[in-house]
Amino acid sequence: MAGSWWARLQAGGMLLAVLGWVSSCVTTFVPLWKNLNLDLNEMEVWTMGLWQVCIIQEEGAVECRAHGSFLALPPELRISRLLMCLSNGLGLLGGLLAALGLEGWRACEDRPRLKRHLLLSGGAAFCAAGMATLAPVSWVAYNTVLDFWDDSVPDIVPRWEFGEATFLGWFAGAFLAVGGLLLACSARSMGMAPPPATACHQLPTMRGPAGGHPSHPKNADLVI
Repeated sequence: MAGSWWARLQAGGMLLAVLGWVSSCVTTFVPLWKNLNLDLNEMEVWTMGLWQVCIIQEEGAVECRAHGSFLALPPELRISRLLMCLSNGLGLLGGLLAALGLEGWRACEDRPRLKRHLLLSGGAAFCAAGMATLAPVSWVAYNTVLDFWDDSVPDIVPRWEFGEATFLGWFAGAFLAVGGLLLACSARSMGMAPPPATACHQLPTMRGPAGGHPSHPKNADLVI
């Protein structure tokens, strides 16, 4: 019963971590980190991401343009690019390691110590990926708040606001961190589980047809 409970914990942690990794990958590449509504032209909405800026018109047309230079970007966007790519790589590595360490996976099942280390490493990689996602998303959100309430900017100047990718990134980082913690905690079950009992095979005794004494083989049955 306990083994089934630990297996369910591993499955839940793996599901959360994979969902967080997919959400983190989506957050990395969608141009929805910031939104800007122009008062002069309410039919256009500007959106900004780590890789490009897009203009969404009311008719549904979308025009995107990549950032001209990496060095010309603000510091938070440059570092966010690196951290988000690092998060995606760590999430992929964590998924591969944790999958090999799951109890339901046949790989390395004859080496429980190795499976435990693989599961711990996968959980740690997922936790690191979660931190690498939460840090840039929170930094960009913090700078967005500072720019929005900057008194030195005239009120007629449009202000950037939170985009959908900001909230998706927070959920992705939380899912990655929680999933990694569940996997790391469930790895203890492998160290505490008792070794499988070995079945003792006894040689069958040959009984005679009438009594309970074993019958000895005849000389004709012996093979030399």
